[in-house]
Amino acid sequence: MDRFRPKAPIPAASALIFRGGRVLLIRRRVPPNRGRWGLPGGAIELGERARDAAVREAGEETGLTVAVTGLVDVIDVIVPARGRPDFHYVLAVFRARPVRGRLRAASDAGEARWVRLEDLDTLDVTETTLAVIRTARRRHM
Repeated sequence: MDRFRPKAPIPAASALIFRGGRVLLIRRRVPPNRGRWGLPGGAIELGERARDAAVREAGEETGLTVAVTGLVDVIDVIVPARGRPDFHYVLAVFRARPVRGRLRAASDAGEARWVRLEDLDTLDVTETTLAVIRTARRRHM
């Protein structure tokens, strides 16, 4: 079965949420990065602001309502396949904090959990996620 291969970068947003010495991660159920751990996030819908997409995606994937507190970075996530990019996201990563709700995996997240920062190397976390966490910690912690 052939799947859709975009011809241009896809605008996306994610939420980086710390609580104590932990970060909120989800385990992806769909490509790209199926089975790997990353930040809650996804494509920005037509007419949606990037920060609103980060809030929506966090809610859809974790069950938590979050409030954006700042922009961490804007990065390119390029997933290669068969000699050319299979996916290319331009990803706005927003720092956020939980305001209500109960953590539960939903939408395209197979699992959602608070992960101690020192335990990140025990999970199959995407390189992009690790880099963004490092950037945020240098700037804000």
